[in-house]
Amino acid sequence: MLADGAGNYPSVSIALNSNESAFGPSQFAIQAARASVSNIQRYLENPTALLAPAIAQQHGLRQQQIAIGNGSDDLLARLARVYLEPGTELVRSCNGYLKTPNYAYANNADAISAADDNFTPSIDAILQCISERTRMVYLANPENPAGTYLPGDEIRRLHKALPENILLVLDCAYEEYVDADDYESGLVLAGEADNVVTTRTFSKIYGLAGARVGWMYGCSEIIDMVTRIGLTFPVASSSVAAALGALEDQVHLTQVFETNRRLRESFSVAMRKLGLKVYPSQTNFVLL
Repeated sequence: MLADGAGNYPSVSIALNSNESAFGPSQFAIQAARASVSNIQRYLENPTALLAPAIAQQHGLRQQQIAIGNGSDDLLARLARVYLEPGTELVRSCNGYLKTPNYAYANNADAISAADDNFTPSIDAILQCISERTRMVYLANPENPAGTYLPGDEIRRLHKALPENILLVLDCAYEEYVDADDYESGLVLAGEADNVVTTRTFSKIYGLAGARVGWMYGCSEIIDMVTRIGLTFPVASSSVAAALGALEDQVHLTQVFETNRRLRESFSVAMRKLGLKVYPSQTNFVLL
Protein backbone atom coordinates (compact mmCIF):
# COMPACT_ATOMS: atom_id res chain seq x y z
CA MET A 1 0.00 0.00 0.00
CA LEU A 2 1.42 3.39 -1.00
CA ALA A 3 1.12 6.56 1.06
CA ASP A 4 0.04 9.87 -0.43
CA GLY A 5 2.23 12.98 -0.46
CA ALA A 6 1.29 13.79 3.15
CA GLY A 7 2.27 10.33 4.36
CA ASN A 8 -1.32 9.20 4.85
CA TYR A 9 -2.50 5.71 3.92
CA PRO A 10 -5.92 5.12 2.35
CA SER A 11 -8.42 3.06 4.30
CA VAL A 12 -8.88 -0.31 2.63
CA SER A 13 -10.25 -3.70 3.66
CA ILE A 14 -8.17 -6.77 2.82
CA ALA A 15 -9.86 -10.18 2.66
CA LEU A 16 -7.06 -12.52 3.72
CA ASN A 17 -9.03 -15.56 2.56
CA SER A 18 -8.99 -14.25 -1.05
CA ASN A 19 -5.18 -14.48 -1.30
CA GLU A 20 -5.00 -11.39 -3.50
CA SER A 21 -1.67 -9.98 -4.62
CA ALA A 22 -0.14 -7.57 -2.13
CA PHE A 23 1.90 -6.00 -4.94
CA GLY A 24 -0.81 -5.16 -7.45
CA PRO A 25 -0.69 -5.59 -11.22
CA SER A 26 1.98 -4.54 -13.68
CA GLN A 27 1.82 -0.98 -14.95
CA PHE A 28 1.69 -2.54 -18.42
CA ALA A 29 -1.61 -4.17 -17.44
CA ILE A 30 -3.04 -0.96 -15.97
CA GLN A 31 -2.12 1.09 -19.03
CA ALA A 32 -3.52 -1.51 -21.42
CA ALA A 33 -6.82 -1.67 -19.52
CA ARG A 34 -7.14 2.11 -19.52
CA ALA A 35 -6.44 2.33 -23.24
CA SER A 36 -9.10 -0.30 -24.00
CA VAL A 37 -11.86 1.80 -22.44
CA SER A 38 -12.02 4.01 -25.52
CA ASN A 39 -13.65 1.11 -27.38
CA ILE A 40 -15.72 -0.23 -24.50
CA GLN A 41 -19.01 0.22 -26.39
CA ARG A 42 -18.12 -2.91 -28.42
CA TYR A 43 -18.58 -6.54 -27.39
CA LEU A 44 -15.41 -8.59 -27.31
CA GLU A 45 -16.44 -11.40 -29.66
CA ASN A 46 -13.58 -13.86 -29.20
CA PRO A 47 -11.22 -13.37 -26.23
CA THR A 48 -9.58 -16.73 -26.94
CA ALA A 49 -8.35 -15.51 -30.34
CA LEU A 50 -6.52 -12.68 -28.55
CA LEU A 51 -5.30 -14.34 -25.37
CA ALA A 52 -4.61 -17.94 -26.38
CA PRO A 53 -1.74 -17.12 -28.79
CA ALA A 54 -0.04 -14.94 -26.16
CA ILE A 55 -0.41 -17.60 -23.45
CA ALA A 56 0.77 -20.32 -25.83
CA GLN A 57 3.87 -18.34 -26.74
CA GLN A 58 4.64 -17.59 -23.08
CA HIS A 59 4.46 -21.24 -22.00
CA GLY A 60 5.32 -23.13 -25.17
CA LEU A 61 1.81 -24.55 -25.61
CA ARG A 62 -0.59 -25.36 -28.45
CA GLN A 63 -3.03 -22.47 -28.64
CA GLN A 64 -5.91 -24.64 -29.92
CA GLN A 65 -5.78 -26.46 -26.58
CA ILE A 66 -6.45 -23.32 -24.50
CA ALA A 67 -9.85 -22.12 -23.26
CA ILE A 68 -10.43 -18.68 -21.73
CA GLY A 69 -12.97 -17.99 -19.00
CA ASN A 70 -14.31 -15.49 -16.50
CA GLY A 71 -11.75 -16.61 -13.94
CA SER A 72 -10.75 -20.25 -13.52
CA ASP A 73 -13.92 -20.82 -11.43
CA ASP A 74 -15.96 -20.29 -14.59
CA LEU A 75 -13.96 -22.97 -16.42
CA LEU A 76 -14.16 -25.42 -13.52
CA ALA A 77 -17.92 -24.95 -13.36
CA ARG A 78 -18.19 -25.60 -17.10
CA LEU A 79 -16.12 -28.77 -16.76
CA ALA A 80 -18.50 -30.00 -14.09
CA ARG A 81 -21.45 -29.39 -16.41
CA VAL A 82 -19.77 -31.53 -19.07
CA TYR A 83 -18.75 -34.44 -16.82
CA LEU A 84 -21.17 -34.57 -13.89
CA GLU A 85 -24.84 -35.57 -13.64
CA PRO A 86 -27.08 -37.30 -11.08
CA GLY A 87 -25.54 -40.57 -9.96
CA THR A 88 -21.94 -39.49 -10.60
CA GLU A 89 -19.20 -38.34 -8.23
CA LEU A 90 -16.42 -35.80 -7.93
CA VAL A 91 -13.54 -36.79 -5.62
CA ARG A 92 -11.44 -34.15 -3.86
CA SER A 93 -9.18 -33.74 -0.82
CA CYS A 94 -11.13 -33.02 2.37
CA ASN A 95 -9.29 -29.85 3.35
CA GLY A 96 -8.87 -28.57 -0.19
CA TYR A 97 -10.49 -25.65 -1.99
CA LEU A 98 -13.76 -25.14 -0.15
CA LYS A 99 -15.84 -24.32 -3.23
CA THR A 100 -15.07 -27.61 -5.01
CA PRO A 101 -18.11 -29.57 -3.72
CA ASN A 102 -20.38 -26.89 -5.21
CA TYR A 103 -19.28 -27.92 -8.70
CA ALA A 104 -20.78 -31.34 -8.00
CA TYR A 105 -23.89 -30.14 -6.17
CA ALA A 106 -24.79 -27.72 -8.99
CA ASN A 107 -25.13 -30.75 -11.27
CA ASN A 108 -26.91 -32.99 -8.74
CA ALA A 109 -23.77 -35.10 -8.39
CA ASP A 110 -22.04 -36.16 -5.17
CA ALA A 111 -18.81 -34.71 -3.77
CA ILE A 112 -16.58 -37.28 -2.08
CA SER A 113 -13.91 -35.91 0.27
CA ALA A 114 -10.79 -38.03 0.73
CA ALA A 115 -8.76 -37.84 3.93
CA ASP A 116 -5.56 -35.84 3.69
CA ASP A 117 -2.12 -36.20 5.28
CA ASN A 118 -1.51 -33.30 7.65
CA PHE A 119 -3.21 -30.84 5.25
CA THR A 120 -1.43 -32.33 2.22
CA PRO A 121 -3.61 -34.28 -0.25
CA SER A 122 -3.14 -38.04 0.02
CA ILE A 123 -2.96 -39.92 -3.27
CA ASP A 124 -3.69 -43.24 -1.56
CA ALA A 125 -6.77 -41.84 0.17
CA ILE A 126 -8.04 -40.33 -3.08
CA LEU A 127 -7.61 -43.63 -4.90
CA GLN A 128 -9.52 -45.44 -2.16
CA CYS A 129 -12.49 -43.17 -2.88
CA ILE A 130 -12.63 -43.96 -6.61
CA SER A 131 -15.72 -45.89 -7.67
CA GLU A 132 -17.66 -46.73 -10.83
CA ARG A 133 -19.57 -43.49 -10.27
CA THR A 134 -16.45 -41.27 -10.25
CA ARG A 135 -16.15 -38.94 -13.23
CA MET A 136 -13.81 -36.24 -11.94
CA VAL A 137 -10.90 -36.05 -9.53
CA TYR A 138 -10.13 -32.47 -8.51
CA LEU A 139 -6.77 -31.53 -7.02
CA ALA A 140 -5.41 -28.06 -6.37
CA ASN A 141 -1.63 -28.08 -6.63
CA PRO A 142 -0.44 -26.13 -4.69
CA GLU A 143 -3.41 -26.57 -2.39
CA ASN A 144 -5.69 -23.88 -1.01
CA PRO A 145 -6.08 -23.05 1.90
CA ALA A 146 -3.03 -24.93 3.22
CA GLY A 147 -0.40 -23.90 0.66
CA THR A 148 0.95 -27.47 0.51
CA TYR A 149 1.78 -29.27 -2.73
CA LEU A 150 2.42 -32.67 -4.25
CA PRO A 151 5.56 -33.43 -6.29
CA GLY A 152 5.30 -34.40 -9.93
CA ASP A 153 5.86 -38.12 -9.37
CA GLU A 154 2.91 -38.28 -6.97
CA ILE A 155 0.60 -36.53 -9.44
CA ARG A 156 1.69 -38.98 -12.13
CA ARG A 157 1.10 -41.91 -9.77
CA LEU A 158 -2.44 -40.69 -9.25
CA HIS A 159 -3.06 -40.28 -12.96
CA LYS A 160 -1.65 -43.69 -13.82
CA ALA A 161 -4.02 -45.38 -11.37
CA LEU A 162 -7.15 -43.64 -12.68
CA PRO A 163 -9.42 -45.27 -15.29
CA GLU A 164 -9.35 -43.46 -18.63
CA ASN A 165 -12.97 -42.33 -18.27
CA ILE A 166 -12.14 -40.22 -15.18
CA LEU A 167 -10.96 -36.66 -15.72
CA LEU A 168 -8.10 -35.44 -13.53
CA VAL A 169 -8.45 -31.71 -12.92
CA LEU A 170 -5.31 -29.91 -11.72
CA ASP A 171 -6.15 -26.45 -10.40
CA CYS A 172 -2.79 -24.67 -10.48
CA ALA A 173 -3.84 -21.13 -9.59
CA TYR A 174 -0.73 -20.63 -7.44
CA GLU A 175 1.79 -22.41 -9.66
CA GLU A 176 3.72 -19.22 -10.45
CA TYR A 177 4.72 -18.96 -6.77
CA VAL A 178 6.25 -22.44 -6.56
CA ASP A 179 10.00 -22.85 -6.06
CA ALA A 180 10.11 -26.55 -5.06
CA ASP A 181 12.53 -28.54 -7.21
CA ASP A 182 10.29 -31.63 -7.43
CA TYR A 183 7.18 -29.76 -8.54
CA GLU A 184 6.01 -30.41 -12.10
CA SER A 185 3.82 -27.92 -13.90
CA GLY A 186 0.30 -29.16 -14.50
CA LEU A 187 0.76 -28.07 -18.11
CA VAL A 188 3.13 -30.98 -18.74
CA LEU A 189 0.74 -33.81 -17.91
CA ALA A 190 -2.23 -31.95 -19.43
CA GLY A 191 -0.27 -31.78 -22.67
CA GLU A 192 0.46 -35.52 -22.61
CA ALA A 193 -2.82 -37.13 -21.49
CA ASP A 194 -6.32 -36.83 -22.92
CA ASN A 195 -7.97 -37.15 -19.49
CA VAL A 196 -6.07 -34.37 -17.70
CA VAL A 197 -6.75 -30.64 -17.73
CA THR A 198 -5.13 -27.85 -15.77
CA THR A 199 -6.49 -24.42 -14.93
CA ARG A 200 -4.56 -21.21 -14.33
CA THR A 201 -5.49 -17.65 -13.46
CA PHE A 202 -4.40 -14.04 -13.79
CA SER A 203 -5.89 -13.32 -10.34
CA LYS A 204 -2.93 -14.28 -8.15
CA ILE A 205 0.67 -13.47 -9.08
CA TYR A 206 -0.42 -11.17 -11.92
CA GLY A 207 -2.58 -9.16 -9.50
CA LEU A 208 -5.68 -9.06 -11.73
CA ALA A 209 -8.26 -10.62 -9.40
CA GLY A 210 -10.84 -7.96 -10.25
CA ALA A 211 -10.41 -8.52 -13.99
CA ARG A 212 -11.60 -12.16 -13.71
CA VAL A 213 -9.47 -13.90 -16.35
CA GLY A 214 -8.68 -17.60 -16.17
CA TRP A 215 -7.53 -20.20 -18.66
CA MET A 216 -7.50 -23.95 -19.12
CA TYR A 217 -5.18 -26.32 -20.98
CA GLY A 218 -6.10 -29.80 -22.12
CA CYS A 219 -6.86 -31.97 -25.12
CA SER A 220 -8.68 -30.28 -28.00
CA GLU A 221 -11.89 -32.29 -27.54
CA ILE A 222 -12.34 -31.20 -23.93
CA ILE A 223 -11.39 -27.61 -24.71
CA ASP A 224 -13.97 -27.55 -27.51
CA MET A 225 -16.74 -28.80 -25.22
CA VAL A 226 -15.87 -26.31 -22.48
CA THR A 227 -15.76 -23.46 -24.98
CA ARG A 228 -19.11 -24.35 -26.55
CA ILE A 229 -21.04 -24.11 -23.27
CA GLY A 230 -19.50 -20.80 -22.21
CA LEU A 231 -21.22 -17.44 -22.15
CA THR A 232 -21.53 -15.53 -25.43
CA PHE A 233 -19.13 -12.85 -24.21
CA PRO A 234 -17.31 -14.50 -21.30
CA VAL A 235 -14.57 -11.92 -20.59
CA ALA A 236 -14.59 -8.13 -20.68
CA SER A 237 -12.44 -6.34 -23.25
CA SER A 238 -10.57 -4.37 -20.58
CA SER A 239 -9.82 -7.59 -18.72
CA VAL A 240 -8.31 -9.21 -21.80
CA ALA A 241 -6.28 -6.07 -22.47
CA ALA A 242 -4.97 -6.12 -18.88
CA ALA A 243 -4.04 -9.81 -19.16
CA LEU A 244 -2.15 -9.21 -22.41
CA GLY A 245 -0.31 -6.32 -20.80
CA ALA A 246 0.57 -8.47 -17.77
CA LEU A 247 2.06 -11.18 -19.98
CA GLU A 248 4.43 -8.64 -21.52
CA ASP A 249 5.93 -7.59 -18.18
CA GLN A 250 8.21 -10.41 -17.08
CA VAL A 251 10.19 -8.02 -14.86
CA HIS A 252 7.12 -7.41 -12.67
CA LEU A 253 6.37 -11.13 -12.55
CA THR A 254 9.90 -11.97 -11.42
CA GLN A 255 9.90 -9.22 -8.80
CA VAL A 256 6.63 -10.42 -7.30
CA PHE A 257 7.87 -14.03 -7.26
CA GLU A 258 11.17 -13.18 -5.56
CA THR A 259 9.63 -10.78 -3.03
CA ASN A 260 6.86 -13.21 -2.17
CA ARG A 261 9.36 -16.04 -1.65
CA ARG A 262 11.51 -13.89 0.63
CA LEU A 263 8.60 -12.63 2.72
CA ARG A 264 6.99 -16.07 2.92
CA GLU A 265 10.17 -17.51 4.39
CA SER A 266 10.85 -14.65 6.81
CA PHE A 267 7.24 -14.66 8.00
CA SER A 268 7.32 -18.43 8.52
CA VAL A 269 10.54 -18.18 10.52
CA ALA A 270 9.09 -15.42 12.70
CA MET A 271 5.91 -17.38 13.38
CA ARG A 272 7.87 -20.51 14.35
CA LYS A 273 9.84 -18.41 16.84
CA LEU A 274 6.53 -17.51 18.45
CA GLY A 275 5.87 -21.20 18.95
CA LEU A 276 3.21 -21.51 16.24
CA LYS A 277 2.81 -24.48 13.94
CA VAL A 278 3.67 -23.35 10.40
CA TYR A 279 2.78 -25.47 7.39
CA PRO A 280 5.37 -25.09 4.60
CA SER A 281 3.77 -23.12 1.78
CA GLN A 282 4.38 -22.86 -1.95
CA THR A 283 1.87 -20.04 -2.41
CA ASN A 284 1.41 -16.40 -1.41
CA PHE A 285 -0.11 -17.32 1.97
CA VAL A 286 0.83 -19.42 4.99
CA LEU A 287 -1.33 -21.66 7.14
CA LEU A 288 -0.63 -21.31 10.89
